[in-house]
Amino acid sequence: MKAIQLKTPASLDNLRAVELEPSEPGPGEIRIRNHASSLNFHDYGVVVGRISVEDGRIPMSDGAGIVEAVGDGVSEFRPGDQVMSVFCPNWEDGRPDTLDKISGIPGDHVDGFAAQTVTASTRLFTRLPRGYSFEQAATLPCAALTAWRALMVEARVKPGDSVLVQGSGGVSIFALQFAKAAGCRVIATSSTEEKLERLKKLGADELINYREHPKWGTRVSELTDGRGVDVVIEVGGPGTLPQSIRAVAMDGHISMIGVLTGVSGEVPTAALFAKNAVISGITVGSRSQQRDMIAGIEAAGIEPVIDRTFPLEAIADAFRLQESQKHFGKICLSI
Repeated sequence: MKAIQLKTPASLDNLRAVELEPSEPGPGEIRIRNHASSLNFHDYGVVVGRISVEDGRIPMSDGAGIVEAVGDGVSEFRPGDQVMSVFCPNWEDGRPDTLDKISGIPGDHVDGFAAQTVTASTRLFTRLPRGYSFEQAATLPCAALTAWRALMVEARVKPGDSVLVQGSGGVSIFALQFAKAAGCRVIATSSTEEKLERLKKLGADELINYREHPKWGTRVSELTDGRGVDVVIEVGGPGTLPQSIRAVAMDGHISMIGVLTGVSGEVPTAALFAKNAVISGITVGSRSQQRDMIAGIEAAGIEPVIDRTFPLEAIADAFRLQESQKHFGKICLSI
């Protein structure tokens, strides 16, 4: 089978195409013919060395394909089934109350989906949404489930709530789509009028160009008659958190997801506790939550926004597009 391995020192120039022998599934495992993957910021962190992995690691946390073979004791799947990956395969259900639940991440702790064939435990897979292509399904395990948990599990949004989404990456666009499907009002921020117009077409009710309004938290307050939003999908990190705290309503919820502006910084703690707001750290979600998300996607008819698809061999070029921040939505690999 063809696969991509990351050689040390990690960099986009050290992603190498190799030929490997597929593994036969052992007890409790399945082997899939992998057809697609999609890029996440987590994967970018792996391939540029911000997240340390073993030499020769096969990257990519997301994948979707067809079951080719099953090992002893497997009853959940059979050959011919269409499946997609799970970001946290050790987290079946419940709260993320142990480190073990958020271990085993494909493309990081174990080999991932930049390969034609993947053999792993059944815990690493669920079924696809009905009618989805492999490409569409491969956008879901990390970005979509993160947005789902942030809104539906942690913030428990309801019709009439207001939600702020930042930018036009995968998590933010899925959050916009899920929030609108739940009957929420959505305020979206971005750096260009072109991207804001596309967010409007996806359902955003109010738009903020954060280059024109660097203190966009104040603008959010104006758009909500001084109340603020019930939920903020926070993907920027320390560079945007102060404005998110300004934007959130009293007793509101900030779902802390990304670190695009860095991994540490000052937090306006007085402003946070004055709001009596909650900040929740989000590490994707459980396998059970993924099943709930799939049901929600099918009920609402949500379709992923895919910017561009690259062949597996052009994986470095795909990451360079992600690095440029010129994409809108998800970037995929066809395998």
